[in-house]
Amino acid sequence: MADDRADRLYPSRPLPGVGAVVWNGAQVLLARRGRPPSQGSWAIPGGLIEIGETAEAAVRREVFEECGIEIAVGPVLGLFEPIQRDPDGRIRYHYVVVDYLARYVAGQLQVGDDAAEVRWVAPAELAQYELLPATREMIARALGIVSEGVEANT
Repeated sequence: MADDRADRLYPSRPLPGVGAVVWNGAQVLLARRGRPPSQGSWAIPGGLIEIGETAEAAVRREVFEECGIEIAVGPVLGLFEPIQRDPDGRIRYHYVVVDYLARYVAGQLQVGDDAAEVRWVAPAELAQYELLPATREMIARALGIVSEGVEANT
């Protein structure tokens, strides 16, 4: 697929995306963003839905492209709607992102695509990472589900 990053800047409408709170045992997957928006910040892996692709297929593809692993996609955790304005108040970025709970299935964790770094992190270590409040909320929701013994669909 051609890189459509120019279309993301000052979009004519919100862009649909997906994210995954991926669990591997007692650790969650974090990715450091390698490109704008939010370059250098830590987040959950994810990206845009491609034309003709379901949201679940998109989240599997995005996690594989960014992190090199296969996942089983579980329930929707919530909606994240990042909107960034420029100094003039114009909308620079606008996404509508569906975040899913997911479980690690296979593969070797490695940096790919939009990620600058990827790692498994124990919940007790999350305070060390600068995460958006919405990201922390999604991870907390996922942890609540995982702690109750409800796993992602296989």
